[in-house]
Amino acid sequence: MDYLKEAFTLLLHPDAELMQIIGTTLTMSFFSTSISCILGMPLGVLLGKRRFIGRSLLLRIVNTLMGLPPVVAGLIVFMLFRGVGPFGSLHLMFSVPIMVIAQVLLITPVVIGLSAAAAGEKSAMILETARGMRFSGGRQTSLLLRECAPQFVTIALMGFGRSIAEVGAVSLVGGNIQYKTRVMTTAILLESNKGDFRRALALGVILMLISLIANIPAYTLQEKMK
Repeated sequence: MDYLKEAFTLLLHPDAELMQIIGTTLTMSFFSTSISCILGMPLGVLLGKRRFIGRSLLLRIVNTLMGLPPVVAGLIVFMLFRGVGPFGSLHLMFSVPIMVIAQVLLITPVVIGLSAAAAGEKSAMILETARGMRFSGGRQTSLLLRECAPQFVTIALMGFGRSIAEVGAVSLVGGNIQYKTRVMTTAILLESNKGDFRRALALGVILMLISLIANIPAYTLQEKMK
């Protein structure tokens, strides 16, 4: 149980490096999840409620990208933003913004796919009722979004969970630089490689506590929406 004692010691007396790691982790996860939801949820609802040529193909592509390996996503972003890449002039490599970009590439297909499934499950009944009440197209969409709101909270939580727990892509494009791009998962990997399993497990406990704290208000909000 030494790792639990060390976890509580770190929580009660965090050093500057741990505070930076937690801050970077939360910043990266918040922005990557927010951007993915802003981009993915409207596209998912559109795919879920509309029937058009090529829809099945798009859904298959999205479902395939939902399983995109993190290292592959990191490699794609690395190739695009490295010094000789098409976006190399932006000089984003080994920074928090490039880590967010890699995370968005990973999370957005998940958000699109789950949002499409949620909207598709309810769209037929809700839209039929809305048309019967002679709602405009905008009001129909608004009604569908309200009915799917609890599912959207769950989807956002899943996106946040994938973001905060991911290590492959952020390690590749962020470089795990101390006091700059080191996050909880890359710190755990580093401590494990050094053989300091007690500290690695302590960091893992802290990471799970962060996830729990993030889930509590989201769960409360979801309950109120039902």
